[in-house]
Amino acid sequence: MTAASPDRSFLRAALGHPAFVIGFALSLLFIALALVSFVWTPFDPTKLAIANKLKTPTFEHWFGTDHFGRDMFSMIMVGARVSIAVAFVAVGIGMLIGVPLGLYAAARRGSLVDEVIMRGNDLVFAFPSLLLAIMITAVFGPGAVNAIIAIGIFNVPVFARLARGAALSLWTRDFVLAARVAGKTRARISAEHILPNIANLLIVQGTIQFSLAILAEAALAYVGLGAQPPLPSWGRMLADAQTLISLAPHMALFPGFAIIITVLGLNLMGDGLRDLFDPKLRRGR
Repeated sequence: MTAASPDRSFLRAALGHPAFVIGFALSLLFIALALVSFVWTPFDPTKLAIANKLKTPTFEHWFGTDHFGRDMFSMIMVGARVSIAVAFVAVGIGMLIGVPLGLYAAARRGSLVDEVIMRGNDLVFAFPSLLLAIMITAVFGPGAVNAIIAIGIFNVPVFARLARGAALSLWTRDFVLAARVAGKTRARISAEHILPNIANLLIVQGTIQFSLAILAEAALAYVGLGAQPPLPSWGRMLADAQTLISLAPHMALFPGFAIIITVLGLNLMGDGLRDLFDPKLRRGR
């Protein structure tokens, strides 16, 4: 009997991991809503219909309407697109800048460059992430682009520290020493030998940072510093609902549930990936 291929073995383990399956399904649901919103929504989420304001959920308006008569379900669909886009680009910025910095610092461990990079990371970490994002958007102005930059800046030291710490543990391994004896440069060793061996850690951390980025985007939108009208945003939907929660609780419940379910799904998927990528944890299941 032939042994199962690594891909099939991983897929079988993934399907047998409840947390990963639930997290993946929840994440996929909101990604699907975001993608569908590019081509279809039940109603125009920017069209005002004052005659229909504050309607409770019905067969016509599944999640009800807001104080301007806009369809809540359509707004949540477009809000998912905004939140996912902002989080995806922000985490991408953090990875594209932070991982090379961390790898370079590990390759030059103990040098002045290593010290400068890590102290720079400490400087960014000295400010709470949300406060730092608010400061940046307050200076450069509100909007989705500035929110992406603000959230991305905080993600840089997160990935830099993770990449440096993981890489340092590999630089003393035999396969790295063999590559150095073969005459490979530090940059080539980092790209060909170090990065592939820490990719699993980066992927898991990426899912966690993705969920945090969605929360940060919602928080910025809540205080008016995220995506601007008429573009719907989950955080601004909550801000609009805070003075009307006794009259129309659905205005706060549905965007709040959207944030909770999306973040929960990403965290469950991240925990599942951590277990699946760790051979010790996989054997213990």
